[in-house]
Amino acid sequence: MNLDDIDLLASTWGREEPHEMFALLRRDAPVFRHREPDGDSFWAITKHADVLAISRDSDTFSSELGGTFIDTQTDEMLAKSRLSILNMDPPKHHQLRRLVSKGFTPRMITRLQDTIDKRAQRIIDDVIDRGECEFVEDIAAKLPLEMICEMIGLPEADWPRMFELSNKLIGFDDPEYQASPEEGELAAIEIFTYCDRIANDRRSDPRDDIMSALVHAEVDGERLDDLELNLFFVTLVVAGNETTRNLINHSMLALMQHPEEVAKLRAEPEHWTTAVEEMLRWGTSIHNFRRTATRDTELRGQRIAAGDKVVMYYMSANRDEDVFVDPMRFDVTRQPNDHVTFGGGGVHYCLGANLARSEIKAVMQQIVQRFDDVRPAGAPRRLHSDFVNGIKAMPISFDARPAERA
Repeated sequence: MNLDDIDLLASTWGREEPHEMFALLRRDAPVFRHREPDGDSFWAITKHADVLAISRDSDTFSSELGGTFIDTQTDEMLAKSRLSILNMDPPKHHQLRRLVSKGFTPRMITRLQDTIDKRAQRIIDDVIDRGECEFVEDIAAKLPLEMICEMIGLPEADWPRMFELSNKLIGFDDPEYQASPEEGELAAIEIFTYCDRIANDRRSDPRDDIMSALVHAEVDGERLDDLELNLFFVTLVVAGNETTRNLINHSMLALMQHPEEVAKLRAEPEHWTTAVEEMLRWGTSIHNFRRTATRDTELRGQRIAAGDKVVMYYMSANRDEDVFVDPMRFDVTRQPNDHVTFGGGGVHYCLGANLARSEIKAVMQQIVQRFDDVRPAGAPRRLHSDFVNGIKAMPISFDARPAERA
């Protein structure tokens, strides 16, 4: 393989994680001009130190100027996307983040821990006697979806539809989820209409949930308008559901591929804290976020012009040989573990990091303690996306451990 073979767009990710490409880029071209089919291009950033530097310099590398997705957007689409917290720079980003940040603090997640653990136990209760299941739908998707929908304040009967709509919204490159761009637009219209209905209810009947907080909050003396509410709602549903679901998927895949690490966790459960961090490093659920250079700058000798797209690859940073000893080894005792799965710090560090950690630990502890000899019952089907590192389906077989059979 040489640099002419590099392709980090959706079709590659649908087949495999391109670790060989990333290793080549880190070694030979850590700031690489990647061509796009339409003739445009972006800078692919693959080193850990550079991801940290860009993440923490929103003055030079903007989320708002060109948005956070690789594709160049029309002026109309860009204007709408800038109403989403993902595509904002300070100070407005800080103002909107503060509206919901209290719901995701370590103290709040500690209060939710008992609920998280009980739900994880119930999810495994539902499949333990079957000896097989479709892991994504039967296990990985359930806890993140239930928790974020409950925190937002959605009726339980509506949770399955949120699962379907979030798949359509992130699966725009995958033919299984979306046959046409119109389907994506219909999914967006449906979820926006649903958000409007919930918001109207909370205006007249506020409750102790995130949607009530959003509806009644003020930024610079003004309440969020309908479109701002819609985009915040979508961000919470998708980010609080899809990303953690796929982190759990990749954690399961890692444990099936490394049974010696499962044995280590059973024998030495004190390693669970480091194990979760290693699962996060290993199964990076977001491939990348884009920034746009606000001014001419330079990175590793490459001259980046104002307006250039700069795309950070988190999976590559999480395998950087300069930071991680033997980075292609899955090690539940790894310390230190300065992964960038939740972003490289800075203003856009993942709001739900504490919730995701708790959910991953709850589900994976149940599996390690109660399942034996977990094995693939078919090849995982990967999402065709250059944004989400998704697994659509992953059938597994397993035995109940002796205590469960008793």
